[in-house]
Amino acid sequence: MTNLIHDDFLLQTRAARKLYEEYAAQQPIIDYHNHLPPNEINENKQFSNITEIWLKGDHYKWRAMRASGVNEKVITGDASDKEKFLAWAKTVPLTLKNPLYHWTHLELKRYFDIDELLNESNAEKVWDHVNELLQTPDFATRRLLEKMNVEVVCTTDDAVDTLEHHKAFAGSPHSDKTINSSSGKVDINGNNLENDTSFVMYPTYRPDNAMKVEDPVAFGDYVQKLQDSSGITVENYNSFLEALRNRHDFFNSMGCRASDHGIEEPYAENYTEDEVADTFEKVLDGQNVSEAENRKFKSALMHEFAVMDFERGWAFQMHIGALRNNNTRGFNNLGADKGFDSIGDFQISRSLSRFLDRLELSNQLPRTIIYNLNPADNAVISTMIGNFMGDGIAGKVQHGAAWWFHDQKEGMEDHLQTLANMGLLSQFVGMVTDSRSFLSFPRHEYYRRILCNMLGSDIENGIVPEDFELVGSMVKRLCYDNALEYFSFME
Repeated sequence: MTNLIHDDFLLQTRAARKLYEEYAAQQPIIDYHNHLPPNEINENKQFSNITEIWLKGDHYKWRAMRASGVNEKVITGDASDKEKFLAWAKTVPLTLKNPLYHWTHLELKRYFDIDELLNESNAEKVWDHVNELLQTPDFATRRLLEKMNVEVVCTTDDAVDTLEHHKAFAGSPHSDKTINSSSGKVDINGNNLENDTSFVMYPTYRPDNAMKVEDPVAFGDYVQKLQDSSGITVENYNSFLEALRNRHDFFNSMGCRASDHGIEEPYAENYTEDEVADTFEKVLDGQNVSEAENRKFKSALMHEFAVMDFERGWAFQMHIGALRNNNTRGFNNLGADKGFDSIGDFQISRSLSRFLDRLELSNQLPRTIIYNLNPADNAVISTMIGNFMGDGIAGKVQHGAAWWFHDQKEGMEDHLQTLANMGLLSQFVGMVTDSRSFLSFPRHEYYRRILCNMLGSDIENGIVPEDFELVGSMVKRLCYDNALEYFSFME
């Protein structure tokens, strides 16, 4: 029986194999959006067992385990790490046709050279084998990233974060640090740091908590943190913006290339500065706000954040369409990001148009990446981005990579085909892990194989020319070059 993960995995034609082997496989990884803990990269953390590195924090696996009837104690509760791993191993065969089945075996193969299909009968053997490897220096966090040929890691960091781990990792002020695909990591004096690590780590500015005026208590606590981190006394809306700009400036000094915003929908209500200032005062006083006040406040801040990004030459990323924390009891017991989120059906076309057009009218539209969770919005976004291209920037406004529930074969194919039909696929900036796991980087390989299989099938069917220099150069751009240029990682 052929192993599931083999050289031709997902590559169904001769042309697909040629594209993957000659143009995609060797490209370095630029992971411009993930949720890896910067402290664990900086400290080169060593994990004690496979549960700690593979299952903790992975709500994809938790959802599958709940669906298969596993008790919550053995998912997020106080069961031992070994019990949790054994429960996951028993669940894996039930995930056939779910992307978790592919991800699981791709990760076991690429990191630990395991070809067996994980199940209840071999779980003990896999547990012992992987845990033994995890104790060696080659399986600490930095080496794991290097093993996958990662060149750039962009973490996601709250606007009030100290970025102390980014500072320590850089070993010097990060503002002038660049990556060079031929020489690796260099410091501000041009000294090669190849012996340290062969990748760089940048922060990403995530100010979502500064928008949450629907919770006056949490918002007040956040304003205090913003004061402490910025050194600016926040007394009104203007000083609030000043403090947020201060943090934006600080992130820029640390090499930040992008912001990121996790929101339900694009907020683009009409508002006046006085209305927003009054809402700020009201919330800071501990009062609840109306839905209209909430939406206007969020609209104002989203616009301000985009203008800040434009002024700094950053990319503005927005993740829209998630309906979060649906299970109230689950949320109350475990908190956010524990596997109780789903796709939302928000109406986005008019608000997205207003949001982008408002920035375009004042000539302050930054590079923008829009990730959608509802596949029904693929065509909306792929056509919307074409309205706001320009300024000599290739692919200035992007339809972001297939995200979350669509980070799988059909989801990626749908996203790529829609973008190809309605825009320029050749300018797409490529895949991200969007993950908290150090074992998730084979998702880039997964994407590359799916991309090459699509284009290879088109070659075989006569839909695109059998010109491997032409199609192969496009593959290379979609795997690496476009992201390198879009985020200015060479500057």
